[in-house]
Amino acid sequence: MHDISLATLLMLCLAAGAAGWIDAVVGGGGLLLLPALLVGYPNLQPAYLLGTNKAVAIVGTSAAAVTYTRKAPVDVRLAVRIGIAALAGSSCGALLAAGIDSAVLRPLIMVVLLGVLAFVMLRPAFGTAPAGGPAGVRRVAAAIGVAGLGIGFYDGLIGPGTGTFLVIALTAILQLDLVTASATTKIINTCTNLGALVMFSVQGTVLWKLAAVLAVFNLAGGLLGAHMALKKGSGFVRGVLVVVVVGLVTKLAYDQWA
Repeated sequence: MHDISLATLLMLCLAAGAAGWIDAVVGGGGLLLLPALLVGYPNLQPAYLLGTNKAVAIVGTSAAAVTYTRKAPVDVRLAVRIGIAALAGSSCGALLAAGIDSAVLRPLIMVVLLGVLAFVMLRPAFGTAPAGGPAGVRRVAAAIGVAGLGIGFYDGLIGPGTGTFLVIALTAILQLDLVTASATTKIINTCTNLGALVMFSVQGTVLWKLAAVLAVFNLAGGLLGAHMALKKGSGFVRGVLVVVVVGLVTKLAYDQWA
């Protein structure tokens, strides 16, 4: 595992578990795990961290997707259609990820997070209303373009925050409540993770032994998070979203300028 200390490995395991929980509730677990990997492997090329993050995340998102589809009113056919577009987008993004510099990665993630926080805070009722009726052709096409191709490309290129952005996009475009949007996101996010992971694997930028260990903790966190979101509802999901975004912006800002 590239000769990391036991303390660093334990830190990464805890981060993977927490990331799985966050990912299942509201998305964006990579915003916790990727910075942790940056701390644990400060001198490793970012492409290896991005690839390892995908190998871990796909386990937790897949388990959460199965849990949600059993208990939440998810339109699986629509989610798969968006997911196929997202897979294509993430594959293209992953092809370009090798050129990403970690010095650019942190501030870029911070800017995106601040945008998410402003959007959620300025709309206090966002995602708490019951889901609307079936989406029309235009809304479905918009969801495929924005949530599928657009956010899928971002997921392959950078990754962290994809689940959060998908939840927001699906809630806004398809008029879903946050729990249903989160459930739908897990199916789409599994597709984006798969597309990106295939590309990272082909490029040989995945630390498979480390990913296998972290995936166990990510899986446990993902299952727990999905059950809690289903039980507590949209208000709980929104609260977690705000807390997670504030905490991560603070952490990344500290890492960047401390």
